Amino acid sequence: MTGRSAWHPPCARGIQAAWQGLTADLSAAGAAARRAWSGPGRDRDLVVQVLKAALAAWVAWAVAGWWLQAPVAFVAPWVAVVLVESTVYRSLTHGLQQLAAIAVGTIVATAVGLLLPHTEVAMAVVLPLVLLLGQWHRLGSQGIYTATGALFTLTAGPVSVAISAARLGEAVFGAAVGLAVNALIRPPVYLRDARALLQDTADEAHDILQEVAQGLAEGRLDADEASGWHDRAVRLYPLVEQAKAAVGWNRESLRVNLRHRRKAVPRADRGYDDAATVLEYAAVHTAGVTRTVLETVSDDDQAARLEQGLARHYARYLGLTAHALRLYSNSRFGPARDDGLRDAVHDMRETLGALRRDLVRTATDDPGGVAVYGALLTQAHRLADQMVSSVE
Repeated sequence: MTGRSAWHPPCARGIQAAWQGLTADLSAAGAAARRAWSGPGRDRDLVVQVLKAALAAWVAWAVAGWWLQAPVAFVAPWVAVVLVESTVYRSLTHGLQQLAAIAVGTIVATAVGLLLPHTEVAMAVVLPLVLLLGQWHRLGSQGIYTATGALFTLTAGPVSVAISAARLGEAVFGAAVGLAVNALIRPPVYLRDARALLQDTADEAHDILQEVAQGLAEGRLDADEASGWHDRAVRLYPLVEQAKAAVGWNRESLRVNLRHRRKAVPRADRGYDDAATVLEYAAVHTAGVTRTVLETVSDDDQAARLEQGLARHYARYLGLTAHALRLYSNSRFGPARDDGLRDAVHDMRETLGALRRDLVRTATDDPGGVAVYGALLTQAHRLADQMVSSVE
């Protein structure tokens, strides 16, 4: 029949959505692989850690399973692969906690298994006990391995002291292999991640503010364009949060790190914390400005629209803010310090003062205008104050 849209059953729509999701995931994976191949970065670091985990498991099995023919050789590669952690320090601490948890579960299960001949009865007694012991705060996130150790002991064959001792020995060997591989082969550091994320945030905030400034100066604002600016702006804050997490990961990664001892790894100094704070304010300020602009151009009330003279003045302030952010990024992460940052921040404050005086002079009889510019000025003051404190 003509004139009617085709009907697709729910299962067909579900298959189509799943296929689209799969193709999107494959495309993202291909892009990540190209980035890993093209040069250093987060994607290459992930590939390196994956390959190191595989190498640790192979070495542990080659020694324990192939060479020594250990009775429970599978335990060694299993422990080795899970201990190639995101930092060497975490490999060490989690390794000790995991070995303690496995030992607790294995010892308890061995003792109960020798007393109770039926596996089902022994499991009913052992599992609640070891799961409770696994909640001990000293074991941290590795407490679940108390139950794992107990299950391996009770279900992998006859329970005996010799087999349990061999299992613990294989766990210790696997942990040593995992820690050695992570510590000796390109131990991970995360300062480059923090720098890249902070630079990305500064560059994106600069671009958004420049585009908003240009739109205000030329008087060409529409709801779709303003919505696009705001969507980009709200994604800035998560970038800053990721950067702050990366700085913390970097500090942890320098502990028990042989690359750091050879002076091959840069430290994240206070400049990164300060930059994260400044860019956090910049993200909030940019989101606030774009939200106000979006609400203004989407409002049917003409009284709440931006007066063109003040809009051009505010556009100049946004342009100066974008310029100051670019100089700030260069001064923190660029190859050389930029002496123009203090002058740029000074110009920001001067323009902000003039903008406030113009608002008082021209918009006091317009409640809608006062509300709009009050919101814009509040965000502007917060960022300007933070920029001033960052260069003092």
